[in-house]
Order: sequence, then C-alpha cells, then structure tokens
Amino acid sequence: QVQLVESGGGLVQPGGSLRLSCAATGHTLNLYNIGWFRQAPGKEREGVSCIRENDDYTYYTHSVKGRFTISRDSAQGTVYLQMNSLKPEDTGVYYCATIAFVTPGSGCYGEHSRGQGTQVTVSS
Repeated sequence: QVQLVESGGGLVQPGGSLRLSCAATGHTLNLYNIGWFRQAPGKEREGVSCIRENDDYTYYTHSVKGRFTISRDSAQGTVYLQMNSLKPEDTGVYYCATIAFVTPGSGCYGEHSRGQGTQVTVSS
C-alpha cells in the first residue's frame, strides 16, 4: 500500500497563496490517479481537485476553479496543489489520496491510500 505524505499547509491571510505537496514513501506517484480532498469542521469531505495518471487530465470542484492548480512533477514523482486567492471557506485539513477514477465533469472517486493531511487555515 502506498504511504502518502502531505506538506505545505499553514496559516495565511485571505487573498494569500499556499502550495501543498503530496509525495509517496518509496514510490513515485506518476503511476496513480491522485486527488486532493479537504475536510472542514462540521462539513462533509470534499473532493477539491484530481489529476489522471494516463493523460494528466485535471478536475476542479466549482468553488476552486481559476484559483487552484493541480500539477504533477514527473521527475520528482510528486503532485502539487497550488492555491491562490485563498478564502476563509478554504480552511480545512487537506489530504491527498490515490484514487480509482477521475471523471470529467464529475469528480474524483474511489480513494485507496491517503495521507494524514495538512492543515490550511485562511484567516485575518
């Protein structure tokens, strides 16, 4: 089972930026569909963005389109989530996961392995 590790979270003011990283111990993520999810207190888990293994097709949930960018560094075998123009409602624990499906227009499905998560807090 792939063990994932996230990093890059923190406290940022509204309008600020953060870049989250997802890496796997002893593995490259190049062979996996990868999703970024977030969990905020009192809210359901939400699939934020995902990237497909075979063609790097990307999906974004509506609330982050135009602000977040998911990318893959094939040389490093890592996946990033660049988050710009952050809003207080983006606050939550963000975690990455290997997933079964990246469905155009629909989302990221079928979590397999996930990391422990990294806290993102957007507040003034």
